[in-house]
Amino acid sequence: MSRTGPPPPPPEPLPATVFDSHCHLDAMGVDVGQSLADAVAVGVTRVVTVGDTLASSRWAADTAAAFDGVVAAIAVHPNEVGDLDESTWDGLAELAGRPEVRAIGETGLDYYWGRVPADVQQEAFRRHIDLAKRSGKALVIHDRDAHDDVLRVLREEGAPERTVFHCFSGDAAMAAECVRAGYVLSFAGTVTFKNAPELRAAAALVPLDQLLVETDAPYLTPVPYRGRPNAPYLVPLTVRALAAVKDVHIEQLCEHVTRTGQRVFGDW
Repeated sequence: MSRTGPPPPPPEPLPATVFDSHCHLDAMGVDVGQSLADAVAVGVTRVVTVGDTLASSRWAADTAAAFDGVVAAIAVHPNEVGDLDESTWDGLAELAGRPEVRAIGETGLDYYWGRVPADVQQEAFRRHIDLAKRSGKALVIHDRDAHDDVLRVLREEGAPERTVFHCFSGDAAMAAECVRAGYVLSFAGTVTFKNAPELRAAAALVPLDQLLVETDAPYLTPVPYRGRPNAPYLVPLTVRALAAVKDVHIEQLCEHVTRTGQRVFGDW
């Protein structure tokens, strides 16, 4: 869906601080400092900015080094792995050693677009898993229309201790399998969409200590602003929706998300 119209107004501030576990600050087309200030004003005090090419991963790492409250995840997105060479892998390995880089991702499989053959995507996914384990960083997974193969590759390779399904899109059965495996499930604005009852059912069964919240900004803007530009300051909309789904107080959800974020990404 195209992102049109003016940015949504700021939501009511949260009663406790929380963080955005996945956004693309480089793709938002706005001033980073202002975007972070807007987020802090509503209680979103930290963000993970995510790379999807070597160039954007370098940008993410440099931005995380320059701004308090920002850490980076670095990888080549599965839709971009068709022509990787060893220099790209060397570049990712170098970035993975930087202290502001806390995760390898987003990596995984995307069968929706069909831009890259499945076997090529799977090989790149395996190499990203290996990089996460060698560097001691968390793994952040992109999974679109590829649930079975993503889970299979993780079983075959052995998932890192800290593995996050970004923008979880499976049903309750898949969520239960991920929970049993110890994975963390991150929910985006899609959980607020009217056509997503199965996703809300999945969120309902995820333990609070295996749940994160994200924007995937500038994409996946929550209801009632679906289709307009997304940004970290809109995290409260998804937090409130998840609190209602799970029938918990917003403060409790924020506290658990913050603790889980520190466990997965470390302090910052």
